[in-house]
Amino acid sequence: MIGDVDVGFDSRCPRCGVEIHTCSQCTSFDPGSRFECMQAVPARITPKNTRNSCTLYAPRTTVERQTTTPRVDDARKAFDDLFKL
Repeated sequence: MIGDVDVGFDSRCPRCGVEIHTCSQCTSFDPGSRFECMQAVPARITPKNTRNSCTLYAPRTTVERQTTTPRVDDARKAFDDLFKL
């Protein structure tokens, strides 16, 4: 379950419509591992960004962090403070 959406074989993101049950959306996806998966899969699943029926799938979650945009004059002020101008 992602947020309040159950992830099934044919699930799609409610916001953008992309398929969710894909290798690239799985916690076991690792481009450096054999068959690009950290699980012991018997064969490589391709392509990695389309829906598949892998039973080892576990949805990957990411957390977006809110960042602040630096003000334009902050760098100038830091420079001036450094040299006491």
